[in-house]
Amino acid sequence: MRNLIRAAGGALVAVVAIAGTTLPADAWTVHQNKSAQYRLNQLGCNAGPIDGQIGQMTKAGLVRFQSANKLSQTGTLTTTTFQRLLASTAKRCDLRPVPAGSGSGRRIVISQTQNWIWVIDSRGKLVRNGGIIDNPRYLSPGTYTTGSKCGRAGRIKRNTDGGRLYLNNFVRFAPCGVGMHQIPTYMSSGAQIHADWLLGTNYRESHGCIRLSKGMSDTVWIFTQSTTKVVVIR
Repeated sequence: MRNLIRAAGGALVAVVAIAGTTLPADAWTVHQNKSAQYRLNQLGCNAGPIDGQIGQMTKAGLVRFQSANKLSQTGTLTTTTFQRLLASTAKRCDLRPVPAGSGSGRRIVISQTQNWIWVIDSRGKLVRNGGIIDNPRYLSPGTYTTGSKCGRAGRIKRNTDGGRLYLNNFVRFAPCGVGMHQIPTYMSSGAQIHADWLLGTNYRESHGCIRLSKGMSDTVWIFTQSTTKVVVIR
């Protein structure tokens, strides 16, 4: 298969590959890598600087793109992923439809397959959506409600891990300790323990809770002032 694609610099580049295969690292030119990064950023996938290097930030962007476009989430620039990226039908990473079958009414929906969260008001209007960091091994699909569980408070503005971290905007929704909160921050400096660009990936950095960006955690904190349904789907 031979395809002509337009690189970030504007030049046409030929790609020869079999669909679904992964080209060796040295087979992708810097221009092709830049084209992929440019397109990822154009689609709201946050691939980082357009430098022609497929580093960790670009790999995370590829995972988000693969997730949004129902491709295998490898973080690898396969030929299939590259072709889908360049297609006019490529789906954005940052604006995702609420999953079908997630119910109706006021709710929060969490997809463990897409690594994504949606906040939906009582009129069915999307309030906000964004990436999460999850670890499906700790949380089963199902319908939950926010609030106190196992005698523990349902909402804690500045929760701690009992050690050196804050779990800000902690909202409990599943027994006994599972909740949603901002990416943990160090008590000593206020810095997050990892960057926002890991959100929306399948890297399983979480130890059970749903980690959110600060902005999303603020939204969830306000939204859950009253008991709120949380729907977790694969």
